[in-house]
Amino acid sequence: MIRDLYDNFIVSYHLGTEQTINLVTETIKKAKREVADGTLLHSDQGFQYTSQAYNSLTKEYGISPSMSRAGNPIDNAMAENFFSILKTECIKPHKPADIQEVKEMIDDYMNFYNYERIQLKSKLTPYEKRCQFSVN
Repeated sequence: MIRDLYDNFIVSYHLGTEQTINLVTETIKKAKREVADGTLLHSDQGFQYTSQAYNSLTKEYGISPSMSRAGNPIDNAMAENFFSILKTECIKPHKPADIQEVKEMIDDYMNFYNYERIQLKSKLTPYEKRCQFSVN
């Protein structure tokens, strides 16, 4: 998942059942139309983010990778925060029966999160906040 920290908009996400390099590269490819050259993409030090495929793709797309220091999970707090919200508001209350149901629930939730869920600080949805920025 790639989250814009200005407005909390989920720019891109890709679902999978395993942590793979492909999961990360597909997420970045989906995000390309939403990100500008020089975008800073923060991650932890997982193998996906230290791979040649990740580094080549970020370079090709003009994205600057940024990583947490070893043993410092606080640097990745915004991603962890979103996954906590996703689990609490989407997954746990519904007890999905299979992976297909999980994928459908997450797709629906991402749409809800970006376009309907009011953010506490701004009192706007991420989309409304994003539109406010593009008008100014």
